[in-house]
Amino acid sequence: MPLTRHQALEVIRRLTQLGSLDLLGKRLAPVSPKERPEPPGVPRPLDWSAAARDQRIAFIERMGVAVPHLAGRGGPLDPATLQGSIEQFVGMTQIPTGLIGPIRVNGVHAHGDYYVPLATTEGTLVASYHRGARLVSLAGGVSAMVTAEQVQRAPGFVMPSLADAAVFAAWATSNFERFRDVASTRTSHGRLLDVHAHLEGNHVYLIFSFHTGDAAGQNMVTLCTEAICELILEQTPIKPTRWFLEANMSGDKKATVLSFLSTRGRHVVAEATVPRKLVRRGLHTTPEVLVQYWTMSFVGGAATGSIGVSGHVANGIAALFTACGQDIACVSESVGITRFELTSKGDLHCSLTLPNLLVGTVGGGTRMPTAAECLRIMRCEGSLEGKEQAAKFAEICAAVCLAGEVSIAGALCAGDFAKAHRRLGRPRAT
Repeated sequence: MPLTRHQALEVIRRLTQLGSLDLLGKRLAPVSPKERPEPPGVPRPLDWSAAARDQRIAFIERMGVAVPHLAGRGGPLDPATLQGSIEQFVGMTQIPTGLIGPIRVNGVHAHGDYYVPLATTEGTLVASYHRGARLVSLAGGVSAMVTAEQVQRAPGFVMPSLADAAVFAAWATSNFERFRDVASTRTSHGRLLDVHAHLEGNHVYLIFSFHTGDAAGQNMVTLCTEAICELILEQTPIKPTRWFLEANMSGDKKATVLSFLSTRGRHVVAEATVPRKLVRRGLHTTPEVLVQYWTMSFVGGAATGSIGVSGHVANGIAALFTACGQDIACVSESVGITRFELTSKGDLHCSLTLPNLLVGTVGGGTRMPTAAECLRIMRCEGSLEGKEQAAKFAEICAAVCLAGEVSIAGALCAGDFAKAHRRLGRPRAT
């Protein structure tokens, strides 16, 4: 996204939390299995038996992670505990959850080997992401970093005239400090970062950007913006004839061109370089064919007006969001750009940019027992002093999605795509 000077300084601050930029380069550098051996893989990956499932549960629990609800031993929930999450509660919807990994992530916040839960009913998805995760890990892992974090709310104000709208916009943007102070009365976890004004005739859109800590923060920014609007109505020199708390300019739950002009959620970038021999062995194709496929795929996406161009990023994000208690509707704004290039050595360089990844590790659906257990598997549960758990989760998400992009492209290049769906995407005959 284009950065203002203030935003650029914030990015530098974030990236140097661990020391100098030289140290950042070392932290993001690939770590081969020879340098640091990989943990064991998920047991019996293509075995649907109850015994195999029990073995995988025991595998998770040997890591020190209790998963009674994922294992079906947690018992029914007290409906009273669901207040704030659901109304007219009648029961729980079941979606199967699989485990992939380990995937090696060399990130600013996520640094290590992770087992990742994915919830889906699409056969082949977990197997494909598992294959991609193993491949990029053998290549030394995925480098990943969050560069920006902000969530917007965009109230709209109807003014008597264009002149009044211009005066109102100028007054509002000059009162940032006052708005920041009143927003702080509604939350102890978030803070107002910026305000922009957009005029359309006699309409004024005020776009408020907030940092929301480890929460996804949509309720937080709504309540903070409401408090700011109440102050505006009390103190503005020109009264609006009508106003709305959200006027559809924040990009909330929809793919818009704002995705690559700003950030809503977390802006995450990931990359990996897969050696030629691993591409041939793991994907049964070559880096040249993968780059040719990416070129054709990118043109196809551009020709159809796609906002962001990727293979199936939405699959990975939806499966992660479902497993980990995120707002599923935000998949619609979690667009991405995947890129494949041939290196000077003939290896495959691949990258993924997710400019709008709206995730959190506290609040919302993360309170659900299975969601908390899934976050715990990745060591991302809750909020920890001095850590940025949501940023860590975002980097893992980007790494997993990149692994999925490599895997699906490989299947299409090798002619294995339909074959995999015939084998894994249909119920076994009884």
